[in-house]
Amino acid sequence: MSLIRRALISVSDKVGVVEFARRLAEQGVEILSTGGTARLLAENGVPVTPVEQVTGFPEVMDGRVKTLHPAIHGAILADRAVPAHMQALDSIDAAPIDLVCVNLYPFEATVAREGVTLTEAIENIDIGGPAMIRSAAKNHAHVAIVTSPEQYGPVLEELTRTGVISLETREQLALAAVQRTSQYDASISAYLGSAFDNPKSKNQNPKSEALPDPLQISLPQSQVLRYGENPHQRAAFYREPGITEACAGTARQLHGKELSFINMLDMDAALELVKEFDRPAAAIIKHTNPCGCAVADTLTEAYRLARDANCRRSTHPAPASEGSSR
Repeated sequence: MSLIRRALISVSDKVGVVEFARRLAEQGVEILSTGGTARLLAENGVPVTPVEQVTGFPEVMDGRVKTLHPAIHGAILADRAVPAHMQALDSIDAAPIDLVCVNLYPFEATVAREGVTLTEAIENIDIGGPAMIRSAAKNHAHVAIVTSPEQYGPVLEELTRTGVISLETREQLALAAVQRTSQYDASISAYLGSAFDNPKSKNQNPKSEALPDPLQISLPQSQVLRYGENPHQRAAFYREPGITEACAGTARQLHGKELSFINMLDMDAALELVKEFDRPAAAIIKHTNPCGCAVADTLTEAYRLARDANCRRSTHPAPASEGSSR
């Protein structure tokens, strides 16, 4: 069990953070915060201590450096069961931080914008945020790490109901946290690999300039599917962040039952096929194989032609096989 006496809140996405901080403060939790988050909390009447009062140093370099300090990371990383750790905290006049609430600069959303510059992208690479998240996740035996507004409600509910955050909850929060930083780093790696033209791959193999080395894939889960390739198998759909073109990842289901893996596979095949044409087009797909495809002046007519394509018989006689007679 973990008592929450002191929390550090520093978020880019501020949805729900005021109510979250207020509820923590009402339960006697001391709130530390940074920059814009601290100002927002103070403006809304939440008691808050700016981190510079803890570190003894102001934010510098336009906020690039504000939490990278022993009084912050030592307070997060200290193992409460190790007397030497607690003595080290005392020696720098710091107190333990029991809950860290951090979400990261919007790097993925930034690089997804049309016309974004390399300078803008680099400015949205978070440094202190991932460091605090990893520190808290590493010390999850004593610290709860909250990385998404979706976690505010469950964390508050458990804290209100029991007065503590259980080890099981802290483990699940830590897992979600390292998954988030892994996804974040993969996005940065993919973007910079493209922006810098991947010179490593070019030097190793000039024929593979467009291929990343190493290949890193970290995708958020978009939806759980009804079943996998077969009814007894589980499946989920994962979507690449930042994609805006018409594709299976950006499609929105309007009605009908939950989709299966094969449904998604066929939808993707049909959509990618009709995208090859610049006229209204329709495709009929079975297990990724086109059974009919047509273009017309209207979608309705294209659909009718595609539907009927495999039902029509040729008016020309089939050629005889070699060596056979009619």
